[in-house]
Amino acid sequence: MAYPLRALARVLAASGLLALLVLVAGCQRADEGRAVFRGLDLTGASYGRDFRLTDPEGRERTLADFKGQVVLLYFGFTQCPDVCPTALIRAAEVRQLLGAQASRLQVIFVTIDPERDLPAVLKGYTAAFDPAFLGLYGDAERTRQTAQEFKVYYKKVPTGGSYTMDHSTLSYAFDPQGRLRLALRHEQSAQDYAHDLRLLLQNL
Repeated sequence: MAYPLRALARVLAASGLLALLVLVAGCQRADEGRAVFRGLDLTGASYGRDFRLTDPEGRERTLADFKGQVVLLYFGFTQCPDVCPTALIRAAEVRQLLGAQASRLQVIFVTIDPERDLPAVLKGYTAAFDPAFLGLYGDAERTRQTAQEFKVYYKKVPTGGSYTMDHSTLSYAFDPQGRLRLALRHEQSAQDYAHDLRLLLQNL
């Protein structure tokens, strides 16, 4: 014989299960209202709050300049043999996948090698992937501060008479309000990136 509802509630309450079921149901309802990202959700992170860097035309740029757009931010260097070109090729593919929404995406490439990535070099490099991409730089100290703010690792590695740069490979995404929301892994596809950026474009 089935329990009456009130009796069943008393049994569950006595066993502590009622509170657990209420908590689970509440969590499920909360999750249903949240975006499901394929990248790492950084909503509410206490780092990656802003940058103050210079574009190839000599203008100082901050996140406030891109309000209303989704920003995809990547740290690299123009003499990178493989990882950086791959990241920018993928970013160009993401713009194609976004279609009419592509104009609301700003891709930013921050150099970790300002010694060699002079403004003209940086401008030509980003334009080779997409004319809409923007390269930014700072002096050695500003580069260090910006990387620290975004928890980005980079290190100069000697190679004979020159050097290369070892660095982390995450891409960061900001919503149209300029808030850090996502870290996207280098191993993810352009489709994964586009999926998450579309969610941000919905102002979630």
